[in-house]
Amino acid sequence: MERILIAATLNFVLVCAGLAQGNPPAFEVASIKPAAPQQMGRMMVRMGGDAGRVDYANVSLKDVLARAYDVKRNQISGPAWLDSERYDITAKVPDGVAKEQIPAMLQALLAERFKMTVHKETKEQPVYALVLGKSGLKLKKSEAVEAPPMKQPMTPPPPGGGRGPMPKGAMRMSMGGPGGNARFEASGVTLTQMSDMLSNMLDRPVLDKTGVEGNYDIALDVSTDDLAGMKIMRAAGPMAGPGPGGPGGEHGPAPDAAPAASIFTAIQQLGLKLEPRKAPVEFVIIDKADKVPTEN
Repeated sequence: MERILIAATLNFVLVCAGLAQGNPPAFEVASIKPAAPQQMGRMMVRMGGDAGRVDYANVSLKDVLARAYDVKRNQISGPAWLDSERYDITAKVPDGVAKEQIPAMLQALLAERFKMTVHKETKEQPVYALVLGKSGLKLKKSEAVEAPPMKQPMTPPPPGGGRGPMPKGAMRMSMGGPGGNARFEASGVTLTQMSDMLSNMLDRPVLDKTGVEGNYDIALDVSTDDLAGMKIMRAAGPMAGPGPGGPGGEHGPAPDAAPAASIFTAIQQLGLKLEPRKAPVEFVIIDKADKVPTEN
């Protein structure tokens, strides 16, 4: 018992010494491997873990970079495969390391395993501010609970292809919703996390300006035509938005003028609103990265 206590104390002292010298601690052990193929028409991404563990399933490197550098996905510029290749990542956080250190540890992990180098640029860009609508918030607090540590890359769908319950923090997209629409669902997420989800769907970053705290269950039905437009916007890349007058451009349609089946109207039905603004935005530029990580 005494030896265990001494070892734990020494480990804590070493961690603190590393922090004092400005060196972020490293994960004790980390595994990165290609994710299993997803079911047709369904995309499930999991970014969770308990206090001492990182447990990500079916994530792109853009997902990980967004968390590592505290930016939206469309603030990341690099090769197209950063968004298409999918990985399962698990890692053990050393004892005594605060969760606030995990982003720096993720940065170090990406640099080590993917030989990744990055730099940052800040530019004033068009953004959307997520604000409360005049009618007030129309979302109910979530009752979702944390999922147990995952041993499989994703939870198999229930028999018959039903949607099934989602754990807290999970998000998914499925086709074939009401009227043939695409449905975006999120369970137990904050409005800041929701703004991150919207940033992935639109042509510019979405900033949470609601001031609302808490976790909510969210469902958005978007027309296939609107979804196609979102794909075109994403293809333009985060550094080059559409020209004036184009969809979502600087002089494009404001949310109130959007068609009835648009994402803007769907947001308004939740008691929220997207306001076009301008703000300084920090971009993370990927200078170099290997598609295949070094072995575990």
